[in-house]
Amino acid sequence: MSFVSVVPEAVAVAAADVARIGAAIGGANAVAAASTASLVAAGGDEVSAAIAAMFSNHGLDYQAVSRQVAAYHERLMTALSGASESYAGAEALSAAPLQQVLAVVNTPTQALLGRPLIGDGAHGAAGTGANGGAGGLLIGNGGNGGSGAPGQAGGSGGAGGLIGNGGVGGAGGVGGSGGTGGAAGWLGHGGAGGSGGVNAPGGAGGRGGVLVGDGGIGGIGGAGAAGGHGGSGGQVIGNGGNGGQGGAATPGVNGGSPGRGGDGGNAAALIGSGGHGGQGGTGLAGADGVNPTALPNPASGGTDNNGNGEVGPQGANDQDGGAGGVGRNVYSSDGFGAAGGNGGDGGLGGPGGGNGGAGGAGGLAADIGSGGAPQGGQGGKGGDGTGPGGAGGAGGAGGIALGPNDGSPVAGNGGAGGNGAESRVMGGNGSIGGAGGNGGDAGLLVGNGGVGGVGGTGGAGGAGAPGGAGGAGGPGGVAIGDVAEGGSGGRGGDGADALSRGGTGGTGGVGGNGGNGARLFGSGGNGGSAGTGGAGGSGGAGGAGGAGGSGGIAIGNDGVGGGVGMGGAGSVGGTGGVGGVGGTGGAGGVSGGFGGQGGLIGWSGSPGAVGAGGAGGAGGSGGTGGNGGAGGAATGGAGAAGGSGGLGGGGGLGGAGGSGAPASPGGRAGDPGANGPQGSSGTTGQDG
Repeated sequence: MSFVSVVPEAVAVAAADVARIGAAIGGANAVAAASTASLVAAGGDEVSAAIAAMFSNHGLDYQAVSRQVAAYHERLMTALSGASESYAGAEALSAAPLQQVLAVVNTPTQALLGRPLIGDGAHGAAGTGANGGAGGLLIGNGGNGGSGAPGQAGGSGGAGGLIGNGGVGGAGGVGGSGGTGGAAGWLGHGGAGGSGGVNAPGGAGGRGGVLVGDGGIGGIGGAGAAGGHGGSGGQVIGNGGNGGQGGAATPGVNGGSPGRGGDGGNAAALIGSGGHGGQGGTGLAGADGVNPTALPNPASGGTDNNGNGEVGPQGANDQDGGAGGVGRNVYSSDGFGAAGGNGGDGGLGGPGGGNGGAGGAGGLAADIGSGGAPQGGQGGKGGDGTGPGGAGGAGGAGGIALGPNDGSPVAGNGGAGGNGAESRVMGGNGSIGGAGGNGGDAGLLVGNGGVGGVGGTGGAGGAGAPGGAGGAGGPGGVAIGDVAEGGSGGRGGDGADALSRGGTGGTGGVGGNGGNGARLFGSGGNGGSAGTGGAGGSGGAGGAGGAGGSGGIAIGNDGVGGGVGMGGAGSVGGTGGVGGVGGTGGAGGVSGGFGGQGGLIGWSGSPGAVGAGGAGGAGGSGGTGGNGGAGGAATGGAGAAGGSGGLGGGGGLGGAGGSGAPASPGGRAGDPGANGPQGSSGTTGQDG
């Protein structure tokens, strides 16, 4: 009697498929019956009637055959469903007696040797780092190791039985290495190594079966750590396991260096190929350039000087410039008008990167005589930023003008915003990629050496620091009188160009060496390719233009025949700065691995290829133009008109893309980076 292996679930699925097919055929037959089993004659003659009767009879015969097929489908579906239930019932009835038999068989070996005769080993619990249990002495796979808690290594995989695979090593906790894969028995594959935690290597793969079996794959290394080595093949026939990939570099972990790829496992002693070396980890990306931050204590403000405020002092190193002095207030009663003092300009920022000081406010001018035309003082200009990326100071507000009933007061104009400072702080360079692992050696008689691992990709360069933003223009002054005229808002300061380049990408890692071929028949493994250079960092963004100052408010006298108040015009926003140049792409690795030696009959492996250069960084985006100031409001007598809103500033030009890395001998040059986008223009201010 032949042996039959049946999966009840698969038989149940087949029965459901048969039922679905039968339902589809039955539906199609029902649709066809209406048009084939009862045809109407085309005419009233005998020939037409005979033709219609013939085709109708064919349709009726087809329907009769279809009913027989449907009955067969029904019987087949019933038989399959019954068989599935019968097999499932037989399994359920046999499970308990067979389990009792297995317990009787395993009890002596469990008591004497601590291992069952048949059965898989127990898995280690998660978070304990417990080792996996060994499989049965005769048949059984090793249990998987448990994952480790923080600071704890993962558990090792259990050993396989005479016929069985080794268990997988557990993953290490934070700072813990991965568990080693379990070794196979006589026939079976070694277990894969567990992945390592942060700054900890991956576990090594388990050894293949003594007679036949491949070695296990090495575990992936944690951040900044090496990958695990591949397990060796069996003693007679088997391939070595591939090495694990090295961990990527992380700031502060292992000095920011990437991990090396694990070596491939050696093949079986007689026949088999060596495992491939693991890929090296990716290098650390360079840090973005950062402009220095000004200290919290700015320089002191300026004072008034003969009516006009004096210029604020320049800030010390890394300090903001001082605010300009306020213009002196002036009062008059002779009817000829008076002029308030002009506000002082803001001081320059300190040379280490300070922001410009704010301009001083214009002085108040008041005239209580008849027919006077007092004029408010002009707001001071904001100080320019200095040092890398310093922002311009805001312009001072225009002075207030108070006139008599029949006077024509004119408010002072707001001061212009200061210009931002250029930035020359470059982005950091990316670090070198990790080295690839070496390929494993082949067996003694027949087999090829393993391929060396690919070197890791170099880290990307950091972005350059942005240029300083322009200061906002000061608001126009307020005028109160019969025919009042508000002051115009100050022009926004220009954003600075970013002269900082993006950082250079890191060099690709060294490729691993290929493994040696078998002594008799076999080729040496090819050397691993050197890693690709990292991409260059993007250039710094241009500084944003300052917003234009809002127009001043004009307040006319109420009553019959009141004067016309003219609101001040909003000012033009500043122009955005030009973006910086993108960084140069990293150089491709120049050292591919050496090819392995070939056997007596075979070829030596080829050396690894030189890595490709990294792509150049994208140019920095142009700065956004400043928004135009809002027009001034006018209130009072009939015919008062608000001022027009100011125009938005133009967006800055995008920076040029960085150059690709030069081609190494045998390598490919990196692609140039894309130019940065042009900054958007500022919006037009609202009319008063």
